[in-house]
This record gives sequence, structure tokens and C-alpha cells, in this order.
Amino acid sequence: MSPAAKKTSKPAAKKSAAASQSASGFTAEEKAAMKERAREAKAEKGKADGEADLLAKVAAMPEPDRAMATRLHAIVRKSAPALIPKTWYGMPAYTNGDGKVVCFFQAASKFGARYATFGFNDAAKLDDGAMWPTAFALKSLTATDEKKIATLVKQAAG
Repeated sequence: MSPAAKKTSKPAAKKSAAASQSASGFTAEEKAAMKERAREAKAEKGKADGEADLLAKVAAMPEPDRAMATRLHAIVRKSAPALIPKTWYGMPAYTNGDGKVVCFFQAASKFGARYATFGFNDAAKLDDGAMWPTAFALKSLTATDEKKIATLVKQAAG
């Protein structure tokens, strides 16, 4: 093959984890989450009912995500009633009085993960020395897990 032909020929497409990414570098799931966040920001200006949006998102989740999200919602509401429910990037989330997300639930189905995630943002008051966990992988919820989450949510809310 001539050097000119080498420059113009393209190798066969390689399959990789990045194959689902578009030219912008974001996956379809990531783009959908960004669109959700833009919709949420507009709704916040109109003072939409955050809890109704959250419950609608939970109802649309496949199992077992829906069952976990429903149970987590009850735990957060009971453990930290001052936190305000809303959606955040299309996920159930809970904010403090300043509107900062304290904790959130990311369904496994959201990005095709093998487990769901319950996480805390920097507004959470969980500091414990120089290092502490900020997210937990969830495959299911046991009574022990629920107690630990309740304690963490209460502490995170301050």
C-alpha cells in the first residue's frame, strides 16, 4: 500500500466502552441526565412540587430500583424531615434549606450499573477526620442497612 493510501484509509472501527459515547463525549444516558437537570432548573423557578416529581420518577423505575427508592424516601423523610425532596439529574434527591443537595439515590438502571447508589454531597455533615465514605452501593436493603442509612441521613442533615 502506498503512503498516500495509508493516510486516507481508516482502520476498522474498534468496539469499546466508549462506543456508546457520541462525538460530544457523553453517553446517551449522560445526555438524558443533563436534559433532566435543565428541566428541573426551569421547574424550580416555577416552584414546582419537588416531592411529586420525585415520586413520579420513583414510580417509573424498574424493580428492584423502585422498591429501594420507595423505602429510602420513607427513611429520609422520617430521619430528616427538614430535608426537601426533589429530583436532581432525574434522580431522587433531598436538599437542605439552602437548596443544596445533601443526599441522593441513583438507580442501577440510570446508567446501566450493576448496583444502585445512595450518596451524599458536600453539603452533608458527615466529616469524620480526613477521610469518610460519601456513597454506598446497594444491591438490596436489609434492616441493618436501613438503620445505618437512617443514622447517616440524620447526621448529614445536621
